[in-house]
Amino acid sequence: MKINRNFDNLTESYLFAEVARRTQAYAEAHPDKRIIKMGIGDVTLPLAPVVVEAMKKAADEMANKETFKGYPEYEGYDFLRNAVSGYYASFGVSVDPAEIFVNDGAKSDCGNIGDIFSSDCTVLVTDPVYPVYVDSNIMAGRNIVYAPSDLENGFCAMPDKNVHADVIYLCSPNNPTGAAYTAEQLSEWIAYAIENDAVILYDAAYEAFISDDLPRSIFAVEGARECAIEFCSLSKTAGFTGTRCGYTVIPKELERDGHNISKLWYRRQSSKFNGVSYPVQRAAEAVFSPEGQRQTRANIEYYKRNAAVIADTMEALGISYTGGRNSPYIWITCPNGFSSWEFFDFLLEKANVVATPGEGFGECGKGCMRFTSFADYESTIEAMKRITAALI
Repeated sequence: MKINRNFDNLTESYLFAEVARRTQAYAEAHPDKRIIKMGIGDVTLPLAPVVVEAMKKAADEMANKETFKGYPEYEGYDFLRNAVSGYYASFGVSVDPAEIFVNDGAKSDCGNIGDIFSSDCTVLVTDPVYPVYVDSNIMAGRNIVYAPSDLENGFCAMPDKNVHADVIYLCSPNNPTGAAYTAEQLSEWIAYAIENDAVILYDAAYEAFISDDLPRSIFAVEGARECAIEFCSLSKTAGFTGTRCGYTVIPKELERDGHNISKLWYRRQSSKFNGVSYPVQRAAEAVFSPEGQRQTRANIEYYKRNAAVIADTMEALGISYTGGRNSPYIWITCPNGFSSWEFFDFLLEKANVVATPGEGFGECGKGCMRFTSFADYESTIEAMKRITAALI
């Protein structure tokens, strides 16, 4: 037998695995040190009480023959799809429940959506980039082109009309840089996609962190329904990193190459996906209730306060950064001429703080570092004190 040799083209170690390896090695060599982790974007606050109660109630229903649920619908239960549709309506975007596909987190669908596209497509990603977009397309053997993001363009890469792409990955607010696109910038990307007969794969996993007058969804921008698919997640919005639930929106009129994209995706899901469990979908439904929104909003504000602490510290140290206001990520330029991995080691050894090296997100990430705001508040304060002491 033969393996998929495209895997040979992947980097030897996935970014976060390498961060974990180095952190573990340091921890074993220095068991007396308390390491504060601000690298991987995992949440620390528990699920909202209303969400937990909904999950418990649904689990109890599974214990009775009259209310037991077996295989869920591939596209999700109607009660959750209706709730998600209502959530979009709350910020002025019209999405039909029939256009919503419930999933086990945005990462899965961002990686798997390529199943419905040809292997000879040209895929455009912004750089720095969330590794899943790149790795999943390397595995499929696709050609990948990069749109550079840097300080000059505010880490919001814009289309180059001299470059053709069939599939375009955009993430806003962005992981890793924390930068967010304006409606005008997204309009340029939409025009570019339509001109190239391309599809935009829009990752809106962090939309709930937006506080400025910026689009919460690409479908808030005219023309997006002609060319875009949107992915969203409850992982950061409501703490579902361990519970796993999100959703993908595919406009019912979206077509390419004589095929309806929504129907293709349903066909793919019915073959490769068995849906999200009933208790988890009931828990997700509770997120969109008035009380669920109040409770999850409180958690988001907690993380945004952490982000402000990090941003204020970087400003005091004279370190340039993006993000931290509309995003849980703060993306900094490494001080004192450090490379990304050099600064990673410096922070680990001198401050016992873990952040994520920017070069792991792409060529344009060299000399940068990503901090997340998902530690607890006290640890965030302590980490910033340690970093300040190490640098001054």
